[in-house]
Amino acid sequence: MSAPSTKATELVAALQPSCRKTAAHALTIVRDGVITGEGPTTKGRIHFSRALDADDAAWCARILTASAVEHQPVCRAEVEALLEIHDAAAERTDGGRFDDLLAKAVAHHAASESGLTVPPRTVALSPDTDIASWAPAIKADTEALKWLANQMRGKRRSNRTLMTMVATIIGAAALPLSQFPNVFDIGMM
Repeated sequence: MSAPSTKATELVAALQPSCRKTAAHALTIVRDGVITGEGPTTKGRIHFSRALDADDAAWCARILTASAVEHQPVCRAEVEALLEIHDAAAERTDGGRFDDLLAKAVAHHAASESGLTVPPRTVALSPDTDIASWAPAIKADTEALKWLANQMRGKRRSNRTLMTMVATIIGAAALPLSQFPNVFDIGMM
């Protein structure tokens, strides 16, 4: 077998996760395609660097809802990879699908980290599922909120969907008064 063929096979396998760790890795491959406009997730189409289109958002959704990870909560490494994609994309032509996916993935992660039972990813991350239908009142623990605030602090691009989710789904009422400045930092980007 030739080297290019082996490399292509390895990349295709990398985009079909077998666990949450490989899903996070697959998302970094999507991120690299968004940054450079090249790679396995951009093959066969025109893709500009620093652009995120509907196909990129579909790759992320496909990776996050693969059968190997469907019944596991979204992990921190996956959310971090999604945040890197969010930061890398200077131009968006995905109709808001990626922001919706990012907000739902963050809520899925925060809810599971807070000890709540979360629905399968195919339900929770679906564009047809309203986030409030499965996460009506996440009472995220302070550590999860601190982590999220640190992730969002200093980002050059804000995510209105994610900020709304933090404010309404997790809820400022769940925080001690001393934590309000950290949460509101998210909206000050």
